[in-house]
Amino acid sequence: MAKLNEEETSKTLVERREFLGSAATVAGASLVGLRLPTGASAAEVSVRAPHFAYLMSPGVEHRTRRWQDQRWLLDAIIQLIGPEWDEGRLNGQLVALCGTDVIGDVNGIRARVKKYNDITREIARAGVRREKMAQQYESDGHTIAARDNYFAAALMYMLALWPIFEKTRELLALNERKNACYAKYMKYADHEIRAVEIPFGNSGKKMPGYLHLPPDRTGPVPCVWDMIGVGGTRERSSALYGDKLRERGIATLGLDGPGHGESIIREIYVTQTAWMDAGKSVLSWLRSQKEIDPDRIALRGTSWGTCFATQIASIDDRIKGVATSAMTHEPTLHSLTEMDSPSWKLRMMFMAGIQTEPEMDKFLQSWSVLPLGPLIKCPYLTVAGEDDQLSRIEYTYQMLDAISAPKQMLLYEGGKHGVGGVPSAENGPNPATYVADWLKDRLDGKPMQTKHMKVDAAGNVHESTFEDARKSLSLLFLT
Repeated sequence: MAKLNEEETSKTLVERREFLGSAATVAGASLVGLRLPTGASAAEVSVRAPHFAYLMSPGVEHRTRRWQDQRWLLDAIIQLIGPEWDEGRLNGQLVALCGTDVIGDVNGIRARVKKYNDITREIARAGVRREKMAQQYESDGHTIAARDNYFAAALMYMLALWPIFEKTRELLALNERKNACYAKYMKYADHEIRAVEIPFGNSGKKMPGYLHLPPDRTGPVPCVWDMIGVGGTRERSSALYGDKLRERGIATLGLDGPGHGESIIREIYVTQTAWMDAGKSVLSWLRSQKEIDPDRIALRGTSWGTCFATQIASIDDRIKGVATSAMTHEPTLHSLTEMDSPSWKLRMMFMAGIQTEPEMDKFLQSWSVLPLGPLIKCPYLTVAGEDDQLSRIEYTYQMLDAISAPKQMLLYEGGKHGVGGVPSAENGPNPATYVADWLKDRLDGKPMQTKHMKVDAAGNVHESTFEDARKSLSLLFLT
């Protein structure tokens, strides 16, 4: 009886904690002015009663062992180092895409985020503020200022979506606000942007995207299909100002492919072959667009997007080049899902539509793009950090060994998964600029030689063959 009472008391405490947490979540949503999208029902958004403790229901919070065991530690880490414990979502995404005008927003978000549950609420709060500013500028006839603020608001809503790993009312409300603000940005943008819907194979479903066309074009232009990694969305593919591809006269397709952004809401999930299926549809669609040169299409992949881009290149011989950065060539993705933040695996389960950890482990056991190397026929670039913590660099070397087409590696000394933030990246070639120039050269048909390049802390680039690179010491200053 004592044991039973203890269990009942524990259950009551858990339920009370979840109920109190839900009150905070609902209060936070009210503070930022989010509402359930018009016409959406509780059944459509998988809402459970009572309201959940965190951003997600207990069923999702309890989905993986590491998330449960390290949940308290994750909050402690965020309190210590802030909301960029796993990736540079504020500087690396928000500032990089919106410009320095949002630095004040970023500082405010950092100051207010002390735990995981704070992230969505505080970034959404900043998004609401920017949206209201945009509306006022628009009302006053200042369309450039309105454009900039609508773009910033859309990106903030995009980032606020990331920590939610199930389809909730909050997720749908944030997605609706993101889409509305981006539509307003498109109205006032300094270049043509087309909202597109591309069929996903023969499923009857469509993937939403944005096709950014360079200004002052006189005919069909080359295009880069941009593929982001875990949690990627179509809004991340083009910057507000100084976009490196647009400035080079290159169109960009940002797409919510399988497992990305709104495609999850539409139940288009990532599988072992989903991106190959998507690739056939998307490339066929791109080549049919009058604005796009069908013979000048290339791919850019980042993080898990390096796998997706590799998969697509393996089934299409007309691709002019594949530029990848922040590698995920490691088979089974073990370093990413088991040795870094527990949020990665939970997010990837959401992307794959997988409900249990054993099912996800089975999915990952057969995940590998290394066998696709011999099928790559176009030039292939990898921009990597030698100390990538999410995918060990030796697997990228194995990938490149299997590719017989011209290939290059730009390796940054001391660089981690995101490459930047280390002396080699700050003093050497800018990674994003190098990728943009490399893509332009491939689309322009310039020949490319296979070579290995390592950037040291002083920014010096050491060129060699891949064979010589393997023989050399990792500590370049000892040679």
